[in-house]
Amino acid sequence: MTINRSDERQPGAHDRATAPASSLPSPLFRFQQGDFDVTVLSDGFIWIPDDILLSDGSAEQRASILPRLDARDGMVRPKTNIPLIRKGEDVVLIDIGAGHLYQPSDGMLADNLKRAEIDPSTVTKVVFSHAHPDHIWATLDEHGSLRYPNAEYYIGAAEWEFWMDPDYLTKMPPALHEFARGARRDLEAVKQCLVMLKAGDDVVTGLRALDTPGHTPGHLSFELAGGDGLLIAVDVANNEVVSFEHPDWRFGYDTIPELGVRTRRRLLDRAANERTKLLGYHWGYPGLGFAERHGEAFHFSPAI
Repeated sequence: MTINRSDERQPGAHDRATAPASSLPSPLFRFQQGDFDVTVLSDGFIWIPDDILLSDGSAEQRASILPRLDARDGMVRPKTNIPLIRKGEDVVLIDIGAGHLYQPSDGMLADNLKRAEIDPSTVTKVVFSHAHPDHIWATLDEHGSLRYPNAEYYIGAAEWEFWMDPDYLTKMPPALHEFARGARRDLEAVKQCLVMLKAGDDVVTGLRALDTPGHTPGHLSFELAGGDGLLIAVDVANNEVVSFEHPDWRFGYDTIPELGVRTRRRLLDRAANERTKLLGYHWGYPGLGFAERHGEAFHFSPAI
């Protein structure tokens, strides 16, 4: 098991106050998917080193791709798109961002929920695709209380076992220890109202969990019924340029990179074959589009 963590270059000088307006998306992209009302909310963006995203690219390939990305000073700025899904009495969040604990440029979900006039107390279900900081670290607020106090929480059983392994710190590289401490803190906080998911389980009728391991051992994506369908890919394909056009390149934050490549190809193959719309967590806001086959790779076609 390998992981590339060259992210000692932290974005400390960058914050929301100095971020250009174009990097702070509208919080209110809303659409109907069958019986579901979906609003894509932004948690802002994060900074990652470009060699994490382009780890398998040659110097020439990197030079060609970087101008097409939101990048500066050796860092790429992936956006953070969080779907809020409503059906009947259920209000479901797929991941919740990082809150105040990860990077200065993220943690915007709480403000964007207010702008969308959504009270956190009305959220009935919080679903964790996996337990990385930018997906789960907003579980507790600055006072140590649950941000979504009336919600049930969901996570893949394999993901729970991975992070909650009592021998984790002796098995995993030091670069993952901080991630583990945060995951364990937040999962312990919701343990009494936590539901374990496995592939094929419904969160609500029509919202089904898909087994998509590699980024983490228990990473889940989700399929939303209605119309021609929607695949909520989360971190299977981390970037709408690199992950589509070079699906066999390993992503530096994947815990099991080779499995991540196979999972990515499988999901993009399905989306292209079935012409199913995709929603990506880190793609340009609102992260909706299609995978179109392009030789042995793919092209991302925005849906809006």
